[in-house]
Amino acid sequence: MMVPEELRYTTEHEWVRPLGDGGTVRVGITDYAQDALGDVVYVDLPEVGAAVDADAPVGEVESTKSVSEIYAPLTGTVVTVNEALADNPQLINEDPYGEGWLCEITVSDVAAIGAMMDADAYVALTEG
Repeated sequence: MMVPEELRYTTEHEWVRPLGDGGTVRVGITDYAQDALGDVVYVDLPEVGAAVDADAPVGEVESTKSVSEIYAPLTGTVVTVNEALADNPQLINEDPYGEGWLCEITVSDVAAIGAMMDADAYVALTEG
């Protein structure tokens, strides 16, 4: 299982990568989550411009095994979604920390990023 050190994580198996400006983050689901889901066949992403609340559902990932909700890791506004997932949802399985990202959110409280789990805490969660 890959757990990149530079990312932050949620208990719902989403990851967050702060982008250059400090107020925007890229969001995706973890390698652990995509492995548990199996082959992803469809992704329902939030709308650009949507206001999202931390821990609230913002979309769904459908796989050959199940449908799972995507939760906003932080409160803010969706500024970009990964349009490539419409035609290639399997990018989530192939490259969950790269081309398989879900959306980008401009967060309302940048300090909340630092309060998220680091890689070691996330590994402990998945092994517990």
